[in-house]
Amino acid sequence: MTLDLAAIRSQFPALNRPAIFFDNPGGTQIAKQSLDRINRYLIESNANHEGAFATSIASDAVLDEAHRAMADFYNAASPEEIVFGNNMTTLTLHISRSLSREWQAGDEIVVKRLDHDANVTPWVLAAQDRGARVHWVDFDVEDGTLNLDDLQKALERKPKLLAVGYASNSLGTINPVSKIIKMAHDVGTMVYIDAVQYAPHGPIDVQKLDCDFLISSAYKFFGTHSGILYGKHDLLEKLFAYKVRPATNKLPGKFETGTQNHEGIAGVLGAIEYFEWVGKEFGKEHTEGLSGYEGRRLELKKGMAAIHAYELELGHALLSALDSIPGLHIYGLTDENRMPDRVATFSFRIKDMHPRAVAEKLAQDGIYVWDGNYYALNVSERLGVEESGGMVRVGAAHYNTLEEVERLKEALMRISAG
Repeated sequence: MTLDLAAIRSQFPALNRPAIFFDNPGGTQIAKQSLDRINRYLIESNANHEGAFATSIASDAVLDEAHRAMADFYNAASPEEIVFGNNMTTLTLHISRSLSREWQAGDEIVVKRLDHDANVTPWVLAAQDRGARVHWVDFDVEDGTLNLDDLQKALERKPKLLAVGYASNSLGTINPVSKIIKMAHDVGTMVYIDAVQYAPHGPIDVQKLDCDFLISSAYKFFGTHSGILYGKHDLLEKLFAYKVRPATNKLPGKFETGTQNHEGIAGVLGAIEYFEWVGKEFGKEHTEGLSGYEGRRLELKKGMAAIHAYELELGHALLSALDSIPGLHIYGLTDENRMPDRVATFSFRIKDMHPRAVAEKLAQDGIYVWDGNYYALNVSERLGVEESGGMVRVGAAHYNTLEEVERLKEALMRISAG
């Protein structure tokens, strides 16, 4: 273990309560640095955009720094490639309208049954509006991995857009996005990456990936309820923006319609500062392959590498714990040798118990988990569990401990035994 869990957990005020948070895939607890940034913004610089007075000038400085910080987190070429919005869903609906403006009747797009609905339905609706065709790519119901042969066949039709998740919020699968992006670009297809589930768990480099768009939500990585979109500069420049007339045509404000959630964006900056702290404190052993980064970008990559290494340990422990419960069935990858191909998010059912009943029993033990479909509706339908309540989902973040995994195991053992 390379993380000092006591030091890590001290950065999260919510962890002081007697609860175990395994509901992280639906939203993590907030880091102290993020809270501090929110408070400081509201006290010192609470004003609207581009005023001539001190608080407005200070507010713009915070927002500019937040754009730079997210550019560093994604390793984007420029802060102008960073667009803030309410959340991933709202931003994707917004961008889908702009992108689909250039589609023609008969054009095709590709979506995946493995994805969160926020990276499916916005594109399906846009396709319906423009008379475009939607091609669905399936996944293997046995191990929860994407069917790459199916994807290759879909790409042979040279679709306008491929929407793909970096990691499944339901089954935990990490998709081979570098390979997928190259497959798509080889036939001239644009790629939109939903990185919401992956962002808390490992480093992201949009330049190395060469994706056209990538989006995440800060409340999934220890910050505020804000969505953050990356788009290649030339694409954002030429793309039509649906906005009111006085709004700027300059990036990134071109797509940041209306008055933004300034204190929320300040909180995103704080979350990035937390990751930077992790890199400085615990990233010294995680510099392999990082020779191309420097400054904050280097510290962020070191921090995410340290987090990823510890979460592999947590993932193994969770898999072992769940595997030991009589009558418990895990959906998705269960091969210990393939833990690097998934995040530490597991969905399961116990015998014939309704998932909500399991979640309620765990909640009585102070263990917080999700049940249902988690907006990955196509996954639960494809697995045949949607009509019977979906699945129970547990997901670890790097502030979780091996002791908490053991307590989860003991509670599930009691539930299984009736």
